Amino acid sequence: MRAIVQRVLSSSVTVDGEIVGKINKGFNVLLGIQKEDTEDDINYLVRKIVNLRVFNDENDKMNLSLNDVKGELLIVSQFTLYGDCRKGNRPNFMSALGGDEAKKLYECFVEECRKSGLKVETGVFAADMNVSIENDGPVTLLLESKKTF
Repeated sequence: MRAIVQRVLSSSVTVDGEIVGKINKGFNVLLGIQKEDTEDDINYLVRKIVNLRVFNDENDKMNLSLNDVKGELLIVSQFTLYGDCRKGNRPNFMSALGGDEAKKLYECFVEECRKSGLKVETGVFAADMNVSIENDGPVTLLLESKKTF
């Protein structure tokens, strides 16, 4: 499982001209799911995201977590995070999980995030979405549930 986590002042997702998810201060999470992902990957990433200490404390140091600042989450599915561009000019998406299996893991990830007690908004799985992100910092991190090196 792979996540691009962006610290934001605000973020929203629009589908067919309608805002379907919107947050204020928190994280915009673009989530990619691969064929080998399991519930363990979900638990690892949720725990990591909720506890990442990248919000500034009273001394202007990145020392506070999403929980500490009562931040919000906007989670958007993004299979293209598993696009392999090493060969040729057209990405290969063979390792990305698709369809109902991916949707099930995505929804499980969202549910686990909601259990943290934070406000969680989402996009629409497999929809053509427009995502607005007001980056804060910018702070952008790539998280992976499996070691790839």
